[in-house]
Amino acid sequence: MILAADENWGIGKDGDLLCHLPEDLKYFKEKTMGKTLIMGRVTLESLPGKKGLPGRRNIVLTRDPDYVAENAETVDSEEELWSTLTGVRQEDIMVIGGEQIYKALLPFCDLCYVTKIYHDFDADRFFVNLDEEDGFSKRQLSDVCIDEESGIKYQFFEYIRE
Repeated sequence: MILAADENWGIGKDGDLLCHLPEDLKYFKEKTMGKTLIMGRVTLESLPGKKGLPGRRNIVLTRDPDYVAENAETVDSEEELWSTLTGVRQEDIMVIGGEQIYKALLPFCDLCYVTKIYHDFDADRFFVNLDEEDGFSKRQLSDVCIDEESGIKYQFFEYIRE
């Protein structure tokens, strides 16, 4: 999994990111390029052009069996998702959101890349607080960074299932 979360583990508001951090977007691209991305419909529709990201296999998990999106495959159940992922190495799969997809698939994930944003936003979508979740250890990947434009502080971490 890969995500950016604020101090209260908020991850989104009104179908969009909480803030625009260019270095986090660059990090996201580095970590996901060439991978198979799993996302929900709202996450796909928040992407540029409302289509799958280039250079990656995009799979949308949605309850709507008739949903179609450009540059993305759609599946309408977890069973169909697992079948679609047959033969894909676990380390080549990245879950990118949103809230419901993260909650459903967290039990199957061994590694979460988390950009912790040191700010409290008015979020309406949240991730599980991994600092309080049993079975995960945290590893710092960077010092605290400061976004030049907004002044927002953030830091990159890995949460690894023990």
